[in-house]
Amino acid sequence: MQHRIIVLGAGYAGAIAAGRLARRLRPEDVAITLVNAEPDFVERVRLHQLATGQTLKPRPFTEMFRGTGVRVTVARVDSIDADRRLVTLDTGAELEYDTLVYALGSGWNSHGVPGTAEHADELASRPGALRLRARLAALPAGRPVLVVGGGLTGVEAATEIAESRADLKVALATSGELGDWLAPKGRAHLRRVFTGLGITVHEHATVDRVAAGHVVTANGEIESDVTVWTGGFAVHPIAAATTLEITSSGQIVVDETMRSVSHPDVYAVGDAAWAMGPGDKALRMSCASGTPAAWQAADAIAARLTGAKLPHVPIRYFNQCISLGRREGLIQYVTADDRAKPAALTGRLAALYKELICKGAAWTVANPLLGLPARRRPLSRPQTTEVKA
Repeated sequence: MQHRIIVLGAGYAGAIAAGRLARRLRPEDVAITLVNAEPDFVERVRLHQLATGQTLKPRPFTEMFRGTGVRVTVARVDSIDADRRLVTLDTGAELEYDTLVYALGSGWNSHGVPGTAEHADELASRPGALRLRARLAALPAGRPVLVVGGGLTGVEAATEIAESRADLKVALATSGELGDWLAPKGRAHLRRVFTGLGITVHEHATVDRVAAGHVVTANGEIESDVTVWTGGFAVHPIAAATTLEITSSGQIVVDETMRSVSHPDVYAVGDAAWAMGPGDKALRMSCASGTPAAWQAADAIAARLTGAKLPHVPIRYFNQCISLGRREGLIQYVTADDRAKPAALTGRLAALYKELICKGAAWTVANPLLGLPARRRPLSRPQTTEVKA
């Protein structure tokens, strides 16, 4: 009997995990099913480009995984019974598994701020980016657009909008200082780019309420015809309804191989996982964390099933890649635990570097059997396991 592996979610982490498993295990030994709500891959790191009218290359999963042995199921996950090893889909189908890879990712996080659902747009999903795209396209010249959130997503969104629509009055509101996580060189470059693009920055401006036509902060109101909310991410709520051990944020607690500490037949990767990195710091929600986590989980699953040596490759950070429109960029070099180093790459070269990173990530997802030679090994023993009553 084949060992049944189900991968839930086909963002960067889930799609990479499924492809890597197909490279490591023989198709006659395992049945790999990839479940995703949409039929094609979404380049989440480019959603700010989609929102400003740019066209992204379509990447259907049926083409990406053709010939790999991975079966793609387009559906939403309704529930997971981690004790019975059962996934229920919105189609009514029930999928039993021997190993589960949970990669349902995250969406936008309003932090409970009143008015966000009614009056703000988000960039954490393709439907959100497309709605924002339509709103920006319909906005007359001279009207105000406010990006709330001074993190990576907010900075990229504000600069992309300002560059593509120089006729709009673009502003950014952040609870701290602009680029306060960057080293001095990176902060200085960021301010230069914002100034050059005519972006107004509201620092120490925590938004208390979003309304039609403006937002309310402790310092007063900020006018905004379109408010883009980029104030962080919240994980998919499915895990919180299971018996899996999770954190207060809803992330699944995993060990260094991305294996659930409460259910050894479950692995979590990407934003859904609470994994510790260098310096005993939790890995942040990002593609930079999700991709190596997917490698780690897939290789650990393959090793445990085939009796091979368990891999031990600590996940660490090297840089933060930030696009500032299509002509400018910022590469902030960081320590293994993600603290800014003095060095940074800026300007056009940084923009090209970021573009190369984005293209490389998408290529890895779209070509699961290419790259390093595949090493498919047979299973070491029968892999069926009794299901708890």
